[in-house]
Amino acid sequence: MKGSGQPDSDAHAGADAAPSPHQLAAWDTDHVWHAFTQMAQYDPLLIERGEGCTLYDTDGRAYLDGSASMWCNVHGHRHPRLDAALLGQVGKIAHTTNLGLSNPTTVEFARRLVEVAPAGLEKVFFSGDGSSAVEAALKMAFQYWLQANPPREGRTRYVSISEAYHGDTLGAVAIGGVDRFTSMFAPLTFEPIRLPSPGGRCPASGRPPPSLLESLTLLENVLTTHAGQIAGMVMEPLVQAAAGIYVHPPGYLRAVRELTRKHDVLLILDEVAVGFGRTGTLFACQQEGVVPDFLCLAKGLTAGYLPMAATLTTTPIWEAFLGPFAARRTFFHGHTYGGNPLAAAVGLESLAIFRDEMVLERMPAKIEHLRGHLARIGGLPHVGDIRQCGLMAGIDLVADKASRRAFPWQEQRGMRASVAARKHGALLRPLGDVVVILPPLSVTLEEIDSLCAAAEAGIREVTEV
Repeated sequence: MKGSGQPDSDAHAGADAAPSPHQLAAWDTDHVWHAFTQMAQYDPLLIERGEGCTLYDTDGRAYLDGSASMWCNVHGHRHPRLDAALLGQVGKIAHTTNLGLSNPTTVEFARRLVEVAPAGLEKVFFSGDGSSAVEAALKMAFQYWLQANPPREGRTRYVSISEAYHGDTLGAVAIGGVDRFTSMFAPLTFEPIRLPSPGGRCPASGRPPPSLLESLTLLENVLTTHAGQIAGMVMEPLVQAAAGIYVHPPGYLRAVRELTRKHDVLLILDEVAVGFGRTGTLFACQQEGVVPDFLCLAKGLTAGYLPMAATLTTTPIWEAFLGPFAARRTFFHGHTYGGNPLAAAVGLESLAIFRDEMVLERMPAKIEHLRGHLARIGGLPHVGDIRQCGLMAGIDLVADKASRRAFPWQEQRGMRASVAARKHGALLRPLGDVVVILPPLSVTLEEIDSLCAAAEAGIREVTEV
């Protein structure tokens, strides 16, 4: 009997033999509450193993990993060097706290991150996931102003961009702007100052985004009007990933950095999704020569092997937290598995692979190859806007191409197209009615061909009816 504390017959049988795929699917439905999933409609698909850019389910079917296992896989699955790094660290120690002590592997990884990050980001705070990295930056920025010399206690507000997604913890939810993820929790959060996205149509009206000049004028007006009140501005550099791959106009990030510096506002860059090569450079902010006050990293930090996040910041900000214990300047915030040496070992080896396998040098050909396929897909009768930044692409599905009129959201065209693509050998994860193509960086040109063909077949199946 479930809930009795006694093993049931299925569990007893499982102790004697490996559960069958059917049994695993039943247990998955019965016990696992999946993220961002309506469980009343959940149809189990269990991925058992991976090799390179290919995933295999429990029935042996193969799929190209078209979403990089939720945007985090970098060098493919079962990379021999990453496997070896993980096993080597297991032979030493799997975990030890970084609250008041450390581990050689974690220290070496922090040092290496500082070496490859934009110059001036010299302090590394480890946590467990992207939301936590952003949350730490928000709290650090707030506390910094309280402890600055002189203190500026009035700086309690944040500027963010509409349709932004920064995670699911309450601080990250507060600065987020994807209504379906955030509106319900408004009573529990603070209200940021939101600017319209310079990279995507307004979801409510369908209006095109403001121009670069209009976007920067709006920002400067906000920074002037709220002078002395703003702790920081939070944004994803170059492209808003979860918004639907909203690509910002060239020069926007650089101008934001200049304006925030002019108005003495801290800049927090969320590179959880766009970092580690996704946009063509190791960090997206490097494309416009920008050094933020905080850089938030996760996902690709460990090449998709283990949960880990990092918040990088500058020495002047770090110094505001120094003093005797009695001064209570300590950053009282932390995570049990922060700085985990297993994750650090894999992250360290991933950076070595970037160097040794010339990962970034191989990106331009892949980016252009993907661009060619997107141009073809853009000609389909129910494809509206297509946006690409590096190996990140978003394909809008629309009811009317000329007006860009959307399908009724209840029809779930994006999800249906992604599910249909499975029959053609690809796993995709949509964003509403945006079909997203975002493979591991190790994807080959031939795999890009297959992935885009599967995406196109899925789109045709659910729109040309």
